[in-house]
Amino acid sequence: MKTAEIKLTVELDEANNPDNILWESTDSGNADKVPAKAMFLSVWDHNYKNTLKIDLWTKDMPVDEMKRFFYETLQTMGDSFLKATNETLIVEDLRDYCAHFAEKMGIVEGQ
Repeated sequence: MKTAEIKLTVELDEANNPDNILWESTDSGNADKVPAKAMFLSVWDHNYKNTLKIDLWTKDMPVDEMKRFFYETLQTMGDSFLKATNETLIVEDLRDYCAHFAEKMGIVEGQ
């Protein structure tokens, strides 16, 4: 069986707020640590039937990029939910909400 590893490194300031977020993966084909401004990590705990979450962003994450990050995350959650459940009707509703979110946030598709 193949094993892959994803490693996250979070550099904190004196108040324990993220200054830098770096990630690397054994399968990425890149040996370097890659910087990121934000991350959402969700893990399903089968035993407790709940989600364990880590949501981090650096203090210099621009607000316009955070809006797009949320928008793209919502869109890809729809993709994942459709792939996992084949629930097309609710995913269409989520897509409608994503369009509404993009409009309200001033996000232009493709930028």
